[in-house]
Formats: sequence, C-alpha cells, structure tokens
Amino acid sequence: MKLNYTLKKETVNKAWIGLQRGGIGKWQWSLADQTFYRGRDTYRNWNSGEPNNTGGNEYCVEMYTSANNGTWNDATCNKFQYFLCYDDKLILINENLTWKEALRYCRNHHYDLVSVRTEEMQLWVKKVVQNASTEHVWLGLRHTCALGFWYWVTGEMICYQDWAPGNGTGFEDCSHEERTGAVQSGGDQQWISLPQSNTLNFICSTYEG
Repeated sequence: MKLNYTLKKETVNKAWIGLQRGGIGKWQWSLADQTFYRGRDTYRNWNSGEPNNTGGNEYCVEMYTSANNGTWNDATCNKFQYFLCYDDKLILINENLTWKEALRYCRNHHYDLVSVRTEEMQLWVKKVVQNASTEHVWLGLRHTCALGFWYWVTGEMICYQDWAPGNGTGFEDCSHEERTGAVQSGGDQQWISLPQSNTLNFICSTYEG
C-alpha cells in the first residue's frame, strides 16, 4: 500500500487521512470529485474493533503503520498530528513541445513523461487529456528503430497496451526520424505513433510508481 509505505518512510506511526463522519453519521471522503474513486469510495480498512466512536465524538480517521499495517482508527478531530495530502500523479502540460523537449521538461520540473503500465493508469490518462489543446498528447513511449520495438522511457517493455488500429503493432517508418507515442485527446483516446518532431501537449508524472 503506497500510503503505508509513505508513513514508514517518514518514520511516522499514524497520520490523518481524508475520511470523516458526516452530519448524517455516514463516512465520507473529503475529495468531492466522484470520478476520482471510480466506484471505490466505499473501501474501508478499519483496525480490529473500529470504528468504535469512543466518547461519542470520534468523527475523523487516522491511519496506523508498523504492526497495524495501514489500518484505520476513528478519533477525535482536535488532535495535532501528521497528515497525508492527496497529490495528483499526472499533470497535463498545455504547451506544444516536441517529444524530446517534453521529456526534458518533465524530468526538469516533475518526474518523467508518463508511462502507462496498466489499464488503471490509462483511465487516469483518458481523464487528464480531456483538457488538452492538441489532438494528440505525448506519452513516455518510444520506438527503437534499431531493434524494432516500443518501450517506456523508464526502460520497461510494454505489457499493457491500447493502440489505435494501424498503430504500434506493425512496421514503423524510421527513414526520416524516430517514432514516439501519443494518446488521442478525443474519440477512443488510444495510442498512436507519431514523428518525434511533432509539437503537442504532454503528460508528466509527478513521482515514480
């Protein structure tokens, strides 16, 4: 669990998370955008015997680490302790750059051009590109003409893939320049192969993983 790993890395025993009991007694997440949860807003990971509402005023939730392995406890909201903030892992940059320029920008200002390793990440990408100003948006996807295959800028081979018909799975014309990968900002929002000198919006990832 990424949150549990974060707490252990910071040597913190527990921290606030964004779950609280509302006025009607229902547990609710603080992030209002329901598209973020994709049906998982009912997920709970309570510690044994929790929530128990000791004293009748435990309306907030803290997350444990160590022996409790990331489980949750309801607590009074007036305690002072560490807290966890949500940070979107994908950022759309509405500047038109070549693929190499986009790669340099992401590595200088964030982490890297995004690598779409899973279907879940592709769903995030599809949401982000809806606000793009170009028809296609750069991904961290590159083709090696010498060896004839696609790979992510992290050096990983492609396992999950979502190519548009006629793209990515056949011969790539490398006679003029290297080919790089982008995602459609509209339509089916699938991946396409483009010359690296095209200038497009692009997506940066904010951290590894």
